[in-house]
Amino acid sequence: MNDSAEFRKSAPVGVEAHDWGWRHSTRKDFALRHVDLTIRPGERVLLLGASGAGKSTFMAAMAGVLGSDDEGVREGTLTIGGVDANEARGKAGLVLQDPDAQIILERAGDDVAFACENLGVPKDETWQRVRAALDIVGLESLELTHSTRHLSGGQRQRLALAGVLAMRPGLLLLDEPTANLDPPGVREVHDAVKHVVESTGQTMVVVEHHIDVWLDLVDRVVVLGAAGDSHEGGVLADGTPDEVFSTMGDVLAEGGSWVPGRAIPSFPPKSESEAKGANGDAEESDVVLSTRNLAFGRNGIALGEHVNLDFERGRIYALMGPNGAGKSTLALTLAGLLEPVAGKVLIAPELAPKPDSREPFHWKSRELLGRIGMVFQEPEHQFAANTVRDEVAIGPKSMGKSDDEAYGIADRLLERLRLSRFAAGNPYTLSGGEKRRLSVASMLAAAPRVLVMDEPTFGQDFRTWSQMVELIAGIRDQGCTVIMVTHDEPLVQSLGATPIHFGVSETAAGNADEGSAR
Repeated sequence: MNDSAEFRKSAPVGVEAHDWGWRHSTRKDFALRHVDLTIRPGERVLLLGASGAGKSTFMAAMAGVLGSDDEGVREGTLTIGGVDANEARGKAGLVLQDPDAQIILERAGDDVAFACENLGVPKDETWQRVRAALDIVGLESLELTHSTRHLSGGQRQRLALAGVLAMRPGLLLLDEPTANLDPPGVREVHDAVKHVVESTGQTMVVVEHHIDVWLDLVDRVVVLGAAGDSHEGGVLADGTPDEVFSTMGDVLAEGGSWVPGRAIPSFPPKSESEAKGANGDAEESDVVLSTRNLAFGRNGIALGEHVNLDFERGRIYALMGPNGAGKSTLALTLAGLLEPVAGKVLIAPELAPKPDSREPFHWKSRELLGRIGMVFQEPEHQFAANTVRDEVAIGPKSMGKSDDEAYGIADRLLERLRLSRFAAGNPYTLSGGEKRRLSVASMLAAAPRVLVMDEPTFGQDFRTWSQMVELIAGIRDQGCTVIMVTHDEPLVQSLGATPIHFGVSETAAGNADEGSAR
């Protein structure tokens, strides 16, 4: 990281919000309202608030990408460096929760250069900035022609950060930039951001439920309240970390923040005798899904080979390891959505749609319903309806439930996952954490016997994280087998899940205790 001098040309800018608010055109309620806030140039602010308090909406507004008046109703004023946020082109750079949402081009170098080119930066300077930005986020060895499609989740997030840094904005906005990274990736992004803000004096605003990740970098904490509460939204607290946590620690924890030192809930698995009693039919196999000499990968290229795993009824398994190890690819293969490169994925005979059809990849999509469900890493990839309520009802309807039955199931799940108020809204207008809960609800509605979940707690605050953990424990105790891809070690500990570790350079079987998941 020797290129910090390249970023010193951008002056930090401040933020002024006066009675500011926003309501999406598809929503009845305001996302946030009555925000009065001044952020001085060079300050580093941690922005907190419960899930749904409008943090991501406010970040998008400061970045000038919230939308036109046709897309919502705006109140009050919001300026960046003294200029209306919608007109402050290039003054703010936003790193989103989901890096895929802001990776645009096929080649890594072109993607980092994209914003500079749109800002009219000369070609030679653009490519100097690209190289400096890649270096400062730890991607200095990445070829400029490297395909963005072949990057791991952690690499894509750092690439997105590089694209923002290449703009040299005066305001750096980070919307949970480490939420989907493994622990080494979290440290890399944190250290890269630290190097940038300490070298340049950039103003920084970061949204993060896991407070301790950024605590050493921020000098101020601002807490937003959800519009519609008794306080009608706005800023609930504003001060130094010590001031805010000492006076509002309990409120923040109740509101969803991961306040350092707070205990996490525990939902250990039942004893073997309890599990057998709760899981019902003694004729069913203990092993509901297995792999036999499996090689998994994409386009015929194996990321892991000779994988032999047994997944038992009523247990939770955690596929863990660094970004790029192929965990998501294995999850898709186990769910019957990717064809094995070699070997087989087999479901228990009594769960197969036909006696001679035990390999999920060869089933019709309707045959997966009620047997295997998949919660994707990117929730948007599975949304198919125009409203939240309809999205959850799709599975039950496809399984032959009446409309009344299907919507009854949907309403109960939406209530349980704190999504009822969005029932009539479009799924794509939800926050990242809300989209995640919706994707889980839509899969649970079909009551699968095996549920594969890719980063189920990504984007959740402490309260919704706790509810998600309780929900997963509940479906486990009802006999469902849960297979999670996760970097969330507290999640694994809380559920007493069986970890299966994978490494990038080693075969999956070598990291799974000779292929056994037991």
